[in-house]
Amino acid sequence: MTTTRNTTLPGMSPADRKRVVTRLLLPTVAEGLVQRRPTVMALAERLGADQAAIDTVRELRDRYGRGPLGLRAAGRSMVLLLDPDDLARVLSESPEPFTPAVLEKRRALEQFQPHGSLISVGPERRERRRVNELALEPERPLHHIAPSAVRRIREEALTVRKRAEATGLTWDDFAAGWWRSVRRLVLGDAARADRRLTDSLASLRTAANWSLLRPVRRRTRTEFLARLRRYATQAGEDTLAGGLRGLDVAPGTDPVGQVPHWLFAFDAAGAATLRTLALLTGHPGRLAKARAEFASADLSRPHALRYLRACVLDATRLWPTTPLLLRESTLDTLWRGALVPAGTAFVAHTPYFHRVEAAGPYGDEFEPEIWLDGRAERDPALVPFSAGPARCPGENLVLLTASTWLAALLEDHSYRLDSPVRPRVGEPIPATLNHFSLRFTAQAGSALV
Repeated sequence: MTTTRNTTLPGMSPADRKRVVTRLLLPTVAEGLVQRRPTVMALAERLGADQAAIDTVRELRDRYGRGPLGLRAAGRSMVLLLDPDDLARVLSESPEPFTPAVLEKRRALEQFQPHGSLISVGPERRERRRVNELALEPERPLHHIAPSAVRRIREEALTVRKRAEATGLTWDDFAAGWWRSVRRLVLGDAARADRRLTDSLASLRTAANWSLLRPVRRRTRTEFLARLRRYATQAGEDTLAGGLRGLDVAPGTDPVGQVPHWLFAFDAAGAATLRTLALLTGHPGRLAKARAEFASADLSRPHALRYLRACVLDATRLWPTTPLLLRESTLDTLWRGALVPAGTAFVAHTPYFHRVEAAGPYGDEFEPEIWLDGRAERDPALVPFSAGPARCPGENLVLLTASTWLAALLEDHSYRLDSPVRPRVGEPIPATLNHFSLRFTAQAGSALV
């Protein structure tokens, strides 16, 4: 007796395919996958677009089972992942046969990081990934530059905090201080006031939002990279860029060419930090735990601040900074007996996985304890910094930066969130929190009511 193997994955009805495009892919792309668009973010928050996207994927799972589902959109063969085990497989088998260097991602990120490891393949990717790991020290909770990083972060955070007492804390004020601290810890104090550098990056990222539809802005990119390299050449050993000098690397690796991605990632980290503050203001019990963690600590020195880090991780779970995880198959792969050809894009909607597929009842709740008691580690659906060999190597550095900022803001100060959308204890956490619209009242001393 002979058996035949299915040659295609189960698909979906034309109506469901249209819903995936109009309620999941297009709204997510419209918000800005590389540079968030404030106007669209405000509209998404008002219309509940992110919740609609989550509900769309949930309905597909209910209708078709655990998937994965094949579809064709934007001229591409795609596979939509619905099961945490399938997500774990794709991430654990990166970069081969599931490369992060998806065509659309390559064309987007080439706008400002043509030599970045994330869009590289083969030996170049391995060497560039090695450089990132050497520089970012992913296994260390406290990076070796932590003492100088904490000093720089606190100087900028205390300036922001002082202003907030008088005028309130807004995203614009927070972001200005955040970027000063980032430029200093990445490139050195000489870059502190150079807004032109990060404004140029923002302009290139805005162009990157258009991916295949926008040609590379070569002149702007050349000027940005030249400016960046001048700072990197002068950066001290107590900066991230300074740590790149003297590395033994293969020709063409371009260690400094990895720095644009670090700056790009720090923008998302800033959004996660202010969202964490919003969560803490609406969850007094967890705010008290966070305060207790650093109450007797000398915050001028580096500390792991594990609870605050867990709060940042859970904010990133609730509002993923990468809402669409993308991989592209470099070989034919087998799924439920179906052969999926090389060149297929695999898509995972992380808000769906983080909220619906979460292994516990905390999907729409603020539950930082899951990052401390092992629950998150055992849950393949939770991937705020991705997972597997392509996991973000800067995770611990981001958590150090974010937790240090939060401790500096919260030290002897209280905040009240005045924005229309306010995450609160006992209520489902909304699927969208537009960080651009966050506004807090701040005061020294006792709690605000």
